[in-house]
Amino acid sequence: MNRRTFIRQTTIAAATLACSRLHAAGSAFKLNYLLGSAMYGNLPLATVIEETPRTGTQLLDVWPRKHGTQREQMDEIGHEKVAELLAKYGVKLAVSTRYDLGPFKLQDEMTIVKKFGGSVIVTGGVGPVGLTGDDLKKAVQEFVEKLKPHLVKAGESGITIAIENHARNLIDSPDSLRWLVEFGKDLPLGVELAPYHLPQDADVIAGLVKDLGNRIKIFCAWQYGRGCMKPMPKDEELLQMPGRGSLDFTPILQALKAVHYTGFTEIFMHPTPRGIPILPTATEVTQEINRARQYLEGRLAVI
Repeated sequence: MNRRTFIRQTTIAAATLACSRLHAAGSAFKLNYLLGSAMYGNLPLATVIEETPRTGTQLLDVWPRKHGTQREQMDEIGHEKVAELLAKYGVKLAVSTRYDLGPFKLQDEMTIVKKFGGSVIVTGGVGPVGLTGDDLKKAVQEFVEKLKPHLVKAGESGITIAIENHARNLIDSPDSLRWLVEFGKDLPLGVELAPYHLPQDADVIAGLVKDLGNRIKIFCAWQYGRGCMKPMPKDEELLQMPGRGSLDFTPILQALKAVHYTGFTEIFMHPTPRGIPILPTATEVTQEINRARQYLEGRLAVI
């Protein structure tokens, strides 16, 4: 090899390595954060919209009573005014959570979410509870069949219906989630994955993430801690938040990275009673969400 050829090939190799490094840096895995308005309880929608960018996202998930009042406030103040507030702070209404409507009464909500450019409606999976094995599989299949006409309508609006794995619900276990996405196939049917309602084993949750992949539309960064069903000191209640309770999110984040997760990540907890902010003021709520986000980002940095 002569000197000119050596220099040329060395230059090409260096340029290729530099490009690959730049590509790797540019494609580094990131979480796509989503703010749940329920974290602010019954505080004004305008306040929640203003706080949204301060939590590290421009994306908002609007909740109704009993967990929040922002969805009702939208109708009270008018959608044009809501659109003005969203535009003022550079926020997008990306998700509407409607457990109150259930999965079979979402048609009107689809119209509203589409109008605001949103893409997901979250609800629960209704049906018999406490089933296992073939009985559970059959019940999930029947649920998806019943839901199909509504999924067709959702698809026409560019919307996915995401079912949360909620306790005392048809869709509450890892198996029920796996069958939900299996029977949903190519329909606009996804999952809101809530670790709170699963065994508090990070490896089990991580395995489920790998099984479900990007059929997960919202990952709730939420753990059990001491639960959320009875009054307790605030420092114990906050153990539901990432980085406070005992659940190590590192394996879960590794799994999300492995499946190239593109859905939303919503830092979440429930206060007792429902409908109050997780902390007394909007500023304190935002600070706590940012503390949890920093924890997640710190875990991501080491994987």
